Amino acid sequence: MKKLIITCFFISAAAFAQDMKVVQGNFDFLKDQTEINIEFDYSNFTMMKENKPEAQYVEEHKADLEKKAKGNGKIWEKQWIAAKEQIWTPKFLQIGNIVLSKAGKNVSFQEGAATPYTLIVQTVWVYPGWDAGIMKQEAKVTTNLKFVETANKSNVLLEITSEEAPGDQWGNNFNNETRIGEGYAKTAKSLSKLLLKKAFK
Repeated sequence: MKKLIITCFFISAAAFAQDMKVVQGNFDFLKDQTEINIEFDYSNFTMMKENKPEAQYVEEHKADLEKKAKGNGKIWEKQWIAAKEQIWTPKFLQIGNIVLSKAGKNVSFQEGAATPYTLIVQTVWVYPGWDAGIMKQEAKVTTNLKFVETANKSNVLLEITSEEAPGDQWGNNFNNETRIGEGYAKTAKSLSKLLLKKAFK
């Protein structure tokens, strides 16, 4: 029994692993900021273990759904496209700002804000996971997080990579787009905690 508990612990720890690393820069410029402009870049990311381009994944998944029931593939494609603005982006903003607010800090991420600095959340890789009821596998989201000068976005002040942020919920979640959204929520939570530790002490 003891061995089983230990084994389960390590499996659980591995399942929720996320690697967030500072690639370059420092946090000093953020110290006195109350708002940070934020942009989301979904233009060029790969998917699945095979690193398929997003367009390839969409076409293949749409075709599979069409074989099962005509019209379902097109319906899903619309849901997939909408998920970026209706699920993934809001999840990041909501959770990231909640973590900062609960810590008592007067700072937030805002889209379209006229601020000196901008955070660019670039999606690099996505794994949608699956849920079969009794068994399931969480989604995973890898992003590149760049803080740049708003007036000169080629000037990167801080770059952070977030590897395989887990996306899951308690209970069952049969929707790929929602699971992926939880990966963005986890990314935002980890980033805000890092900022609280390094920039907004």
